[in-house]
This record gives sequence, structure tokens and C-alpha cells, in this order.
Amino acid sequence: MQVQTFASYEDLSQHTAEHIANRVRQKPTATLCLASGETPISTFHHLVTLAQTGQVDFSQCTFIGLDEWVGFGPEDEGSCAYYLFRDLFGPLNINPNQIHYFNAKSIDLPAECLRTDAAIAERGGLDLILVGIGMNGHIALNEPGTSFNLYAHVSELAEVTVQVGQKYFTQATPLSKGITLGLRHLMEAREVILMASGSRKAAVIRHALQGPVTEDLPASIIQQHPSAHVWLDAEAGTQL
Repeated sequence: MQVQTFASYEDLSQHTAEHIANRVRQKPTATLCLASGETPISTFHHLVTLAQTGQVDFSQCTFIGLDEWVGFGPEDEGSCAYYLFRDLFGPLNINPNQIHYFNAKSIDLPAECLRTDAAIAERGGLDLILVGIGMNGHIALNEPGTSFNLYAHVSELAEVTVQVGQKYFTQATPLSKGITLGLRHLMEAREVILMASGSRKAAVIRHALQGPVTEDLPASIIQQHPSAHVWLDAEAGTQL
């Protein structure tokens, strides 16, 4: 596990974007899984700029969705897919055939999980996965107590996740379940990047990186990944 702290959020974002672009230059057919949310937005903007200026080509990549609120889809503002399409897939003009994301409105969510597992397996696994960290240490929607051995699954959302998730919606929105890649996908990925920014993440980052590896703190598993990068801005790294 390699930990690096950057002077600012912009420095963190630019470094992350350049790293992802380098991986795609090395393997143009890479299978990528990129988290949505606030933390990677600037990284996405940098990736779009790199692509639009001819410095990287994503046209042969496959993109796998990380997670989604059950009952929501890309057309719903506030959904995970909505922000990926707004900030990345749309500006990059990614062909829909290159994108595999959960249908979180499906009447058969277990089958949706198996479909996603199969899509990843067919491509030989994830080449790179970019994740954030929740206030309770979750990765994607793998909440505290989730088995490290799961692939894609439906999760019961923790109360803090429901509360924090409201910031993505324009009005109070009931959230109860998520559909998510599992931590086994993370551990089998060839490379993991965990990004965190802001002082509010400093304590959970310290616990995840310096405490015991435990299912009570899902992000702690990153200590055991053979090719993991934990990249922080200065505020997120203050307790290390």
C-alpha cells in the first residue's frame, strides 16, 4: 500500500487523472471502474481535458459501474450513474456499448449482480478501480460488517450513508438499499486507487490505514491489496 499526500485537492485530482490516463495509454482496452460522488469530479474534468486535447483515448476502454442506489437510474438526478454521465461519459462521448452499470430498477436485483460479476469476469477482471471512502469507512456501498468475500450484492444502507447521500438530491429522498460491487472485486483488481479529500475524512483515513484490518471498517482491507494507492489532499492526511 502506497500512501501519498498532496498539497491541495487540485494537485490530488490532477495526479490521479494523469495516472489513470497513463494506464489507458499502456492498455487502451483497459477495464475501468470509477466511483462517482464529489471527490473524483475534478479528476474527471482533468481526464476530459486530456482526452479532448488528444493526450489519451478512451474509445476502447470498458467502464464498469461501482454502485447505485436501489430504485434509481442514470436519468434520475442524484443517482451515481447520473453524475458519471454528466461529468465523464457525456463529455468524453463514450459509446453506450462501452459502459456496464447496474440496473438498480430491476425487479431481479440478484440477477443484476450476477450479470455484473459475469461482465467483469469476461474481461479478465478490473484493471483499475478508483474508490472513495465513506464517513463510516465504507467503500462503494459495502457498509461496516460486509463480508470481504462478496462479489456484487445488494446492501442495506447505514444511517450515515442515507444522511450523507441526501447531498446528491435536490429534495429529501428516501434511500434504504444499494447495489454494489463487492470488496472481493476490489481485492482482485490489478490496481486500486483510494482518494480522499477534506478534514472530515482525516479520522476515518487514520483508522483504515493504521488500525486493524476488519470487516467493521471495510476500507481497512486496502492494507492487504498488493497494488493499492491511497492518495489524499493535505486536509485528509492530517492525522497520519
